[in-house]
Amino acid sequence: MTLKQPNVCVIGAGPCGLTTAKNLLQCGITQITVFESNSQLGGNWIFDWANNHSSVYETTHSISSRGLSQFEDFLLPWNYPDYPSHQQLLAYFNDYATHFAIKKFIKFNTTIIRANLLATTQWEVTYCDIDNIEHTTIFDYLFVANGHHWDPLQPNYGSKFNGEILHAHQYKSATPFKDKNVLVVGAGNSACDVAVEVSRCAKKVCISMRQGQAIFPKFILGKPTDIIFARLKWLPFWVRQSIASKIIRLIQGRYGKYHLQEPTTKALAQHPTINSELLYFIRHGKVLPRHGIKNITGAIVEFTDGSHDEFDTIIYATGYKISFPFFDSALIDFSTSRHIPLYLKMMHPNFDTLYFIGLFQPQGSIWPLADYQAKIAAQIISGKLQRPKNLSKKITQEMRISKRQFHYSTRHALEVDYHIFRRALRKELRLYKTKSQISFATSTGLPVDG
Repeated sequence: MTLKQPNVCVIGAGPCGLTTAKNLLQCGITQITVFESNSQLGGNWIFDWANNHSSVYETTHSISSRGLSQFEDFLLPWNYPDYPSHQQLLAYFNDYATHFAIKKFIKFNTTIIRANLLATTQWEVTYCDIDNIEHTTIFDYLFVANGHHWDPLQPNYGSKFNGEILHAHQYKSATPFKDKNVLVVGAGNSACDVAVEVSRCAKKVCISMRQGQAIFPKFILGKPTDIIFARLKWLPFWVRQSIASKIIRLIQGRYGKYHLQEPTTKALAQHPTINSELLYFIRHGKVLPRHGIKNITGAIVEFTDGSHDEFDTIIYATGYKISFPFFDSALIDFSTSRHIPLYLKMMHPNFDTLYFIGLFQPQGSIWPLADYQAKIAAQIISGKLQRPKNLSKKITQEMRISKRQFHYSTRHALEVDYHIFRRALRKELRLYKTKSQISFATSTGLPVDG
């Protein structure tokens, strides 16, 4: 007897949504609809001057290297640079979708309005099409793969400023800031990238950091930094933290030399900033470090160390909210969570028909790990893998480990260690060395782990 095909909804046609569709198809599940609000696939890697969804800008490159940023069964082209551009990555995702015959399952220019859980454990999904007409469809399973870099988080004290205010999510190019005094607020990758870019044409650029941040160069000993540290993945996490701290101190010296505050946490306990130019630009006077903001009055910004400056523009690179506007907040709301209550960052203990794909922040690339998540979910749905039991207990264990490893805050609620998380996902799949794994290891120069 042939079993009825489940009807599956996938929200998002970025890299996580694409790999979800691929894994479902490979498990024989073909009744799939991938909803995408844009007119093309690629998610966050679609660059468009008028695109409010994507946060990439004109000169964006990946911050994880090619070797650790590729799907393990579909490698990035050998002639791509160590850190591919957004144009190259978008082309790669299009090639991926073509190779695995995913595109025909994508419904473009559609926005999910509501996703309601029914008593049958099915999902009633309401979406709006390009003509602004609402439709409702019942699905057996719901996959949320819409990313977590789209809903800007912005401090409220900016309302007192009488100049221009924008979030890094809206930043596309440095050109509009020519000859202006610009303050960039934040210490993460976007903040440092934007500060460096804008300093090439602005009159003055300051970067405001509330606390010290570990800043890693993109290359160590001529190799991508993540590849160097990947060779230490067999060591306990705390040992790698100690080694990382010593290596960075040896290369850069003390942060005080750059007029930056020393980090208050161990290396890798916070999401690392990967930037080879910021410290160089600081030492050349192109970017001026400032402490956290205390007050804003008119065009004057006062900082916590008592200093103040006048600015024309403030760019907040202050991260993003964990946001799912299509869920009732009484059902799903992770906006204030310091740890996401999902097993392997994907399975909810109360909802067997709901899966999150890519809702984590690794110290590396999301996509190859999201591929493993999608593989787990697809195999569970197709009956090839048993859904884990005692999820609440497993989530509590994950939370305890996470609190030991990472700074316990809403900013790091999604944080995982790339290699530890990869091993955990592979263990769930009971994977061993395969042909694709060996191919991946050969391309990166890394050993294959089980």
